[in-house]
Amino acid sequence: MNPFAYDRPASVDAALQAIAANAAHQGTANQHEIRCVAGGTNLLDLMKEGVTIAPHLVDINRLPLDAIEETPDGGLLLGALARNADTAYHPLVEERYPLLSAAILAGASPQLRNMASNGGNLLQRTRCWYFYDVATPCNKRTPGSGCAANGGITRQHAILGTSEHCIATHPSDMCVALAALDAVVHVQSVRGKREIPFHEFHRLPGDRPDVDTTLAPDELITGIALPPAQGFVRHSAYLKLRERLSYAFALVSVAAALDIGADGRIAAARIALGGVAHKPWRLPEAEQLLVGAQPGDAAFAPVADALLHGAVGRGANDFKIPLAHNAIMRALHVATRGTVTNQGIKETAR
Repeated sequence: MNPFAYDRPASVDAALQAIAANAAHQGTANQHEIRCVAGGTNLLDLMKEGVTIAPHLVDINRLPLDAIEETPDGGLLLGALARNADTAYHPLVEERYPLLSAAILAGASPQLRNMASNGGNLLQRTRCWYFYDVATPCNKRTPGSGCAANGGITRQHAILGTSEHCIATHPSDMCVALAALDAVVHVQSVRGKREIPFHEFHRLPGDRPDVDTTLAPDELITGIALPPAQGFVRHSAYLKLRERLSYAFALVSVAAALDIGADGRIAAARIALGGVAHKPWRLPEAEQLLVGAQPGDAAFAPVADALLHGAVGRGANDFKIPLAHNAIMRALHVATRGTVTNQGIKETAR
């Protein structure tokens, strides 16, 4: 690991000053820049492998950003430094956002969930093996060097939203649920505060796959706001398909939530996919196809087709297209029955 300077500010203002002082000297998104560290479950691995060079670390663990609080509109504000495990098991998250709790608990291992922070989860980097192998070209690691994954082993790679420069996938489970729940990311810098709708936070690769998010170099994530989602509490499911049951990243994942009215018809739907694109994949226009429909194959199949429109496999990952279609159908059927939690499925009488 390369040597680095280390600061541990005790206030948000001090942390923002430290970040701002170094932002002007940053290079690419991966190299020669200041980095904030909380749990360090991804960043430290990247530094050890030489994938990320961060001469200056700012330890933000002392900042008062670990609370999970109700908001006046009935939603929740998740502190950026709240740990993933604490978030998943928080009574209000389990009660109001079981989809989020289930998605978090599907990720990583208990030890990692105890360390990983909510803000860090949003910023974790792809697990593309070419990205991690510094002996191979990777536009995400070194812009302009090429993409070894194109024409390489693509079993884990994206089928949607790709470019000639990058076919990597986003690794988070938590972020797939946050996308489905219309979360809003709260960020702050010395220039002030702003709120970023979740669908605008992560980027597709385009010609700059080295830039994962719309977060500015001098900005710090302070929290994640969840709007009220009472209508989706009784019918939601997070389905994760992977190589093995624990500690594996998704080949395909689906966060599905339905608001089913007293007449048995769908009043609203939320669907987001993981493991298929450079960011959590959600198309509100596909969800609209379910409004007013009776749950079932006849309603679900066109939605799966719409979500996967334009999907392209690259040989070894061709299987992801039918796998994703089947996963969407299955997740919607499970959500129709009730809500999946860490203890099983709570069936809802219809």
